[in-house]
Amino acid sequence: MIDLKDFEYDELIEYLTSVGEKKFRAEQIFSWLHKGVESYDEMTNLSKATREKLEKETYVSTLKIREKYVSKIDGTVKYLFELPDGNCIESVVMRYHHGLTICISSQVGCRMGCRFCASTIGGLYRSLTPGEILNQVIFAQKDVGERISNIVMMGIGEPLDNFDNVIKFLHNVNHEKGLNIGYRHISLSTCGVVPGIYALAKEKLPITLTISLHAPNNEIRDSIMPVNHKYNIEELLTACREYVKTTNRRISFEYSLIHGVNDSMANAEELANLVRDLHGHINLIPVNKVEERNFEKGSNDDIRAFQEKLTHLGINATVRRELGSDISASCGQLRKKVI
Repeated sequence: MIDLKDFEYDELIEYLTSVGEKKFRAEQIFSWLHKGVESYDEMTNLSKATREKLEKETYVSTLKIREKYVSKIDGTVKYLFELPDGNCIESVVMRYHHGLTICISSQVGCRMGCRFCASTIGGLYRSLTPGEILNQVIFAQKDVGERISNIVMMGIGEPLDNFDNVIKFLHNVNHEKGLNIGYRHISLSTCGVVPGIYALAKEKLPITLTISLHAPNNEIRDSIMPVNHKYNIEELLTACREYVKTTNRRISFEYSLIHGVNDSMANAEELANLVRDLHGHINLIPVNKVEERNFEKGSNDDIRAFQEKLTHLGINATVRRELGSDISASCGQLRKKVI
């Protein structure tokens, strides 16, 4: 059976015409799918004959909310979504002054093995399809009853390890006949899959690329991020420079501050020297507590001192606001309970 949400708009036209339908049906069906209908019966402007034809070899995919938590502190909503095959993924809706942002997953599990991350516990089960990635936005939006205007691909999984499906999703979520979320309102985070960065640059999508750097040198990065054994910092930053040159888009860097591992003043100086020529923004993240790991975050004074050191060295650095702290809003915490 075919999930029509896996098709890009032009592919949907091609499929529908191949089964004897008119081109205009694509706009109707594409719109209905992105509104979150759960059956063809809800597509009221399709004839009964068309609906019956579609049901023979296609289906309307959905997500089941298995668990949902709402923060009493800031209204952050965390979902554990169940896929039709029983696997679970996580999505988080966050409230900012500029609107709602959703953090979505691109895979069931992750094979990257970053030691401070709960998402990688249990390894990779499979990649998500374009429709499964899209459904997180559709059904979270449907549940909260408000428009989601920003997307961050920083949930479970490595987006560039699921490149083709992620690109299809980006095209679909941006399409004017669908959710119509602008590329400039979408951020994609990678732990450093270098070939994927070069491939993404060729797409020339005006999204924000975020690099999960988390270390100022190869020695530290090797110890906490296995991907660095394959693509070291020098190779990663070379790819970043090519990305900036090709797309004319600045890059952001994520840096989880781990007490006693990468948060010294010497580390701050190393980090500043490392990224200075890229003129990117550094998002400092106090490391999240993961039961299976022994990493701890430093004091608020330590975190502030690290930020101030970077700022003094001419680097644009901010500390990420902690949202949903009462519901463990960082991804991976819920899913590991059901593995």
